[in-house]
Amino acid sequence: MVDIRNDDVKEIIDLLPNQIQKILKEHDLSRLIEIVIDLGRIPEARFAKNKTIILGDQSASKELINRIVNKVGAFDQANRAGLEGTLHRISCVKNKANEVVGLTMRIGRSIFGTIQIIKEYLEQNKSVLLLGPPGVGKTTMLREMAHHLSSQKEKRVIVIDTSNEIAGDSDIPHPAIGRSRRMQLPFDKKQHDVMIEAVENHTPEVIVIDEIGTIEEAEAARTIAERGVTLIGTAHGINIENVIQNPTLSDLVGGIETVTLGDEEAKKRGTRKSVLERASKPTFDICVEIVDKYTVNIHKNVANSVDAILRGNPIHPELRKRDKETDQVTILERAEAQAGVAELPFNKDGMSVAIYPYAISKSLLKRAANSFGDIKFTVVNTLDEADVVFALKSYSSADSKIFKITESKNLSVKIVEENSLGIISQALEELVQDLPFMDQNWENIQAELPKVPNLSKAI
Repeated sequence: MVDIRNDDVKEIIDLLPNQIQKILKEHDLSRLIEIVIDLGRIPEARFAKNKTIILGDQSASKELINRIVNKVGAFDQANRAGLEGTLHRISCVKNKANEVVGLTMRIGRSIFGTIQIIKEYLEQNKSVLLLGPPGVGKTTMLREMAHHLSSQKEKRVIVIDTSNEIAGDSDIPHPAIGRSRRMQLPFDKKQHDVMIEAVENHTPEVIVIDEIGTIEEAEAARTIAERGVTLIGTAHGINIENVIQNPTLSDLVGGIETVTLGDEEAKKRGTRKSVLERASKPTFDICVEIVDKYTVNIHKNVANSVDAILRGNPIHPELRKRDKETDQVTILERAEAQAGVAELPFNKDGMSVAIYPYAISKSLLKRAANSFGDIKFTVVNTLDEADVVFALKSYSSADSKIFKITESKNLSVKIVEENSLGIISQALEELVQDLPFMDQNWENIQAELPKVPNLSKAI
């Protein structure tokens, strides 16, 4: 689907005097971003690619500003107002006497076709975090994702619309979010409160959040994810390294903690004994760095990317570009396995993988393993029978005996965060998705298992 736009730009142009409308209509209004009117200054319009035009030669008067304000109606406590049935946002600047002396009239557009570049990841029921600089199209993509999941995939989607940028300012949400339900933010509540309220009261399958920006919101996002709800959100930052370095938001990608390694492990890694490690499982499974409206970097496994960054290893996200005219998606650089993460090659079809649980509940592991149809996971009682070891994080410090034993037996270890059915099931699913399936017989490649003591540190 090539980009289809619905911007209702006429609705906002009609608020302006005829002479300003005439000047604007001489330009490509599909590129219009916002109109700025300040008392005592000549109004101007800002277009894409940093293009600005002056709207006439007359400075804005109080009469002009008041005329527009009367057409718009009341502003809320955040000094914002919207136009019924549109995505436009009008913000005002007030003086000390609480009089409006300036207006920013921002064009809101629903654009369909933007998610084509990442569409298959929406089918995986995984939480997706969008990153990118302002104006790159995060909210536009977020809006279309809500539409796709609620209308095409028929999921129960709730949009947490803090500033009404996603679904417009009226009580009836804009059709651009499809069948999603929208929760606005009353001024006596914070965004994180409404996020939790949505889960507790409205049984969503997916929650969509724009601009996660506080510790409380990050904690609420983790709580939602732990309850089995898929998250689609945006956060401040251009790339995943920005989020790791942001103490407010780092919990979204697992958080950071200082770990003291044993002498042998530190020597093996070639690092000091005190190193930074990911503290927990990331809230978001996939991270999409939006480079521009047609180019993205995709981290298919946030945990692996964060681990590689913290260990000083290179990361290899998948670079994709979407053709503006044909909508064809081209993979410019394919994702590579993160350095330091072991990979077990085996044939996916009809294969059996033996797992030895170390401090993991056998009954929970068996229940989780039974949900996989294409790969048969079996739980074994000895390390000699095992292909992979699942170890509980709280029993798996860097100098644990289990690492020495598994290394001597050419076994890989996967760290599991906690003894719960959901976490163990997720660990099995991520294990499968991380492995490159090769057309070989398992018996022929057992000897090739890598001698890496940690398959995926706390995936």
